[in-house]
Amino acid sequence: MSVLGIDEITYAADDLAACRRFFADWGLTLVDESAQMLRFECLNGCRVNVAALGMPGLAEGIEDGPTLREVVWGVADDAQLARYADALAGQPGFVDGVVDGVRRIGCTDPNGLALRLQVTRKTELQLPSAVMNTWSSRERVNQPAPIYERATPIEVGHVVFFVADVAACEKFYTERLGFAASDRYPGRGAFLRCAPDGGHHDLFLLQLPSGKRGINHVAFTVRDIHEVFGGGLHFSRCGWETQLGPGRHPVSSAYFWYFKNPAGGLIEYYADEDQLTGDWQPREFEPGPTVFAEWAVDGGLDGHTRRQKNVAGPEGKFLTEKK
Repeated sequence: MSVLGIDEITYAADDLAACRRFFADWGLTLVDESAQMLRFECLNGCRVNVAALGMPGLAEGIEDGPTLREVVWGVADDAQLARYADALAGQPGFVDGVVDGVRRIGCTDPNGLALRLQVTRKTELQLPSAVMNTWSSRERVNQPAPIYERATPIEVGHVVFFVADVAACEKFYTERLGFAASDRYPGRGAFLRCAPDGGHHDLFLLQLPSGKRGINHVAFTVRDIHEVFGGGLHFSRCGWETQLGPGRHPVSSAYFWYFKNPAGGLIEYYADEDQLTGDWQPREFEPGPTVFAEWAVDGGLDGHTRRQKNVAGPEGKFLTEKK
């Protein structure tokens, strides 16, 4: 059995108008809208739903206020889905039904989150992306690297939750869903990927001393580092507030840019994460600022000046011009 990745997520929020602007500026396509629900799609068909906070039928939240209520994971076919139905039968909150014409099974995970699985709706994409020239490999010849005016996210790449019991959650996802451990903060955090071969993590579970449960962030995959920058600068020009970034994670090697999200938690553009196989041995890290970020810009970059926030941009046509 192997989960392919995140197929759909559902937020509950108290300001749908703000969320409509937010996710459109983020680069998602609005595909359906009603008084109580917004439906967006990424490039490969991964869905992002935003429901009104009091909408009937929503899964219970693991925290009060705007937050992520449900994560739907995709599998390859009906046979895989049937195997997961057997694996999850008897778990708390087990469901097996049809949603939007598609069979969906699931349960409540040990942290109280509504977890669902369905045959994936996402499509395979081949997208032009940057080729990096390094000292030992110079494959981009007679071709400039891309510059992006904004981001168009490919999919929801990973989700990060605060959990009350990281060991119980890791055991559930590895034993019931077949996830693989990538790296850990012993007793504090677990980076998990859907299958032995894949990106560094699809799910990160973080246990705080307080035992708080909730959403930390949802991360959207973009093509390359240049789209991280282009997307972040555009989003900054739209007036949305950076939490941290741009920057680079040492643990996964990914470049990131985090923003505050009116639907709950944070939201991230990221690219260039490590790719792992079944030969990978999980490492252990002691949490700390330099482990979280090799480097990071506090407060973000201004989309107009292209400089750190509250720093004046150059006045001449060239960076070296002086008054």
